[in-house]
Amino acid sequence: MQKMIFAFITAAAIAIVISPWFIKMLRRLKYGQVERAEGPHAHSAKEGTPTMGGIMFIIAIIIAALAFSKWNIAAAYTVPSLLIMFAFGLVGFLDDFIKVKMKRNLGLRAYQKIIAQFALSFAAAFFAYKSDFIGSKLYDPIFGEIELGWFYIPFMMFTIIAIVNSANLTDGLDGLLSGVSLIYSLAMGILFLYLAEAFDSGLFGQPLFIAERDGMLSMGVFAFAVAGGVLGFLGSNSYPARVFMGDTGSMALGGAMSAMVMYSRSPFLFLLMGCCIVASAVSVVLQVGSFKLRHGKRIFKMAPLHHHFEKLGHTETKIVAGYMIVTAVCCLAALALFFK
Repeated sequence: MQKMIFAFITAAAIAIVISPWFIKMLRRLKYGQVERAEGPHAHSAKEGTPTMGGIMFIIAIIIAALAFSKWNIAAAYTVPSLLIMFAFGLVGFLDDFIKVKMKRNLGLRAYQKIIAQFALSFAAAFFAYKSDFIGSKLYDPIFGEIELGWFYIPFMMFTIIAIVNSANLTDGLDGLLSGVSLIYSLAMGILFLYLAEAFDSGLFGQPLFIAERDGMLSMGVFAFAVAGGVLGFLGSNSYPARVFMGDTGSMALGGAMSAMVMYSRSPFLFLLMGCCIVASAVSVVLQVGSFKLRHGKRIFKMAPLHHHFEKLGHTETKIVAGYMIVTAVCCLAALALFFK
C-alpha cells in the first residue's frame, strides 16, 4: 500500500510541476484546440486553448509506475500496461497533431483509427490470452469464473476498443474525463490490493505464487500512478481549463483502463465502475440509431450525454461534479461485490 501511495504522490507532483512549462510550450507551438462547428455554441470560446496536454500525465504515470513497481515482476504486469496506455496515446497524438497542424478538425481518417485500434487491441488480447498471469478466464463477483477459451481474444478486443472509444467520447467538458478517471483508478487500485491478498489466501481457489500476488500489487501501483497523474493534470484541466488532454490523453486513459480491466479479469465490472464512461458511448449509439431508423428523430438534444445536460441548461461544473459523484457511488458498489 505504501508504494501505491508514493506512486500516486509522485505522479501528481510530476504533472503539477511540469504543467506550467508544458502549457507555455504548447502555446508557443500554437497547438490549440479546434472546436467542431456542430458542437455546443458555448464551446466556441475554447477555440485555441492548448491541447495534447495528456502528454503531461502520460510522462508522470510512466515515471511513477516504473519507480515503485517491483522490477522482478514489472515486465509481466507494469510494462505491458504502460505499453498499452502509451500505444493508444500515440494514436491519439497522431490524431491531435493532424488537427492542430493541418487544421483538419476530424484528425485521422476513420479507417486509419479503426486499423490502429484493431491492431493494438489484438496485440493486447493475444498477449493476455497467452500470458500465464491472465489467460482466458474471466472473473465475475456474482457468477464466479468464466472460461472463454479462444473466444477470449475477440471478446477482449471488443472490450478494449469499446473502453478506449468511450473514454474518448467522455472527454467533452473541462475536467470530466480527468475527474471520472481519477475515481475509477483509485477504486481499481484498491481492488488490486484486495485481489493480491484474496488470491494469495486462496479465497478464489488455490493460492497463487508470490510473483502473481506481487503482480497484483504492481497493478495497484499502476492504478494509483494513473490516478495521481490525472489528479495533477486536473489542476490545469478543471473549469475553466487552461489545457485540454486531447485525444492523446483520452485514448491513453482508455488504454490504461483497458489494462486494468484485462489484468483484473473482470471486464463486466467496468459496466458498473465506468458507468458514466459507458453512458457516453451508449448515448451516441442510441442517438445515431434513432436518427437513422426514426427518420431524423433524436432521443437526446445532443450526444454524448454530457452535451445533452448542457443543452438542458446545466453548467459544466455541475455536470462534472454529478459524473464524479455517480462514478464514486458505482465504484463503491462494485467494490462491495468483491469484498465479501
